[in-house]
Amino acid sequence: MLEIMTPMKTADAKDVLPEPARKGDPEKRGRKASKEVRQQQLIEATIDSLAKRGYSETTMADVADGAGLSRGIVNFHFESKDKLLVATLQYMADEYAAHWRAALTRAGEDPAHQLRALVAADFDRSICNKRKLAAWCAFWGEAKSRPTYQALCGARDAAYQKIFIDLCATLKESGGYAYEPQVIALALSAMLEGLWLRLMMGTEDVTRESALQAANAFLSAAFPKHYA
Repeated sequence: MLEIMTPMKTADAKDVLPEPARKGDPEKRGRKASKEVRQQQLIEATIDSLAKRGYSETTMADVADGAGLSRGIVNFHFESKDKLLVATLQYMADEYAAHWRAALTRAGEDPAHQLRALVAADFDRSICNKRKLAAWCAFWGEAKSRPTYQALCGARDAAYQKIFIDLCATLKESGGYAYEPQVIALALSAMLEGLWLRLMMGTEDVTRESALQAANAFLSAAFPKHYA
């Protein structure tokens, strides 16, 4: 979704893990599975560990155990924890981007429908669930000190934000609004990020449905001629 994240930002099939290896024969099953299947399984196990333990407490051993594979297989595919985490962040960023782009395509040519679709996409269960939100937050906490993470999210965030700005500019022209497109797009993005954070923390009575309702209320307030 969301712009830090963003976002950061389809994915249902990816959320399903391949069948874990049976105890006693992980190496045999590991040799038979394709490289892509094993890497996907390890990335999903990494997301699980980040959500459960956080960034610093996640280890290669945790990922191996979570995937039901040997530690040797983890090292074979990713060599180090850093490489595994970069691959996981890249996967999540790609998944989020594919998700919002698909939503944009399905919305058709109407810019008001497109903007509403982008907002709704952020609260789809395949993207917006506690497991993935917690993993995103784990990465956000490290992004400031890790240029690689900033680089991975930066280009995608810029493209995502440009879509928001362009849509806000189009709605301004057709509706005769007085706002600056960059400002209102930034406000919208910040609101979406904040709703994700509240959902992740679980400290208030906020659900995906109530968060989407709040986001739609923002659209109605900002663009009253387009969203009754």
